[in-house]
Amino acid sequence: MKFAVIVFPGSNCDIDMYHAVKDELGEEVEYVWHDATDLSQYDGILLPGGFSYGDYLRSGSIARFSNVMSEVVKAAEEGKPVLGVCNGFQILLEAGLLPGAMLRNQGLKFICRPVELEVVNNETMFTTSYQLHERITVPVAHGEGNYFCDEDTLKQLEKNGQIAFRYADDNPNGSLLSIAGITNKEGNVLGMMPHPERAVDGLLGSADGLKLFQSIVKHWRDSHVVNA
Repeated sequence: MKFAVIVFPGSNCDIDMYHAVKDELGEEVEYVWHDATDLSQYDGILLPGGFSYGDYLRSGSIARFSNVMSEVVKAAEEGKPVLGVCNGFQILLEAGLLPGAMLRNQGLKFICRPVELEVVNNETMFTTSYQLHERITVPVAHGEGNYFCDEDTLKQLEKNGQIAFRYADDNPNGSLLSIAGITNKEGNVLGMMPHPERAVDGLLGSADGLKLFQSIVKHWRDSHVVNA
């Protein structure tokens, strides 16, 4: 499986994402600059964390107009897995690939520490390697991760099983329903504030994030066997 790590001016977790895929997952991966106009050669798209365009105006609001985003939208519409982590999640929200918005953390402080998550839905292409309600440890590092949406959207997220991860006991940023990660209705776009790419090896304090990437590869391989 071949992944693209999209790099925006201000991305700072692109190397972490690349390392997780190449060295821990053992799959092919390339950096792709934000002005790219063709992602057709890639099987999966990864939007890393950081501060795209300095987070001016609003986190992700400028990056969503980058040339590459029209290709990210196209990939999502084709059913390819698209993962946005931290700033990548914010960009997916700004681009309309996921519903809702991000507010400043409830405590108005930048948070950087490991947190415990609950796997709410283990039937998505990103979560099949987890057990339902499994608790995993993954770090967060953000100042604007307070997920918010209107009441109707929240009901739809619950009804459609789009909430993939919740903060288990400690909601660090005030997100509605302790939401840490959501998918689109089709289930092939995931946005999450915690960083699974920083939890892919025991030396990092946790390897719980590796299962997320393994789930993507397993789904891709299974679907290609079926279609062969």
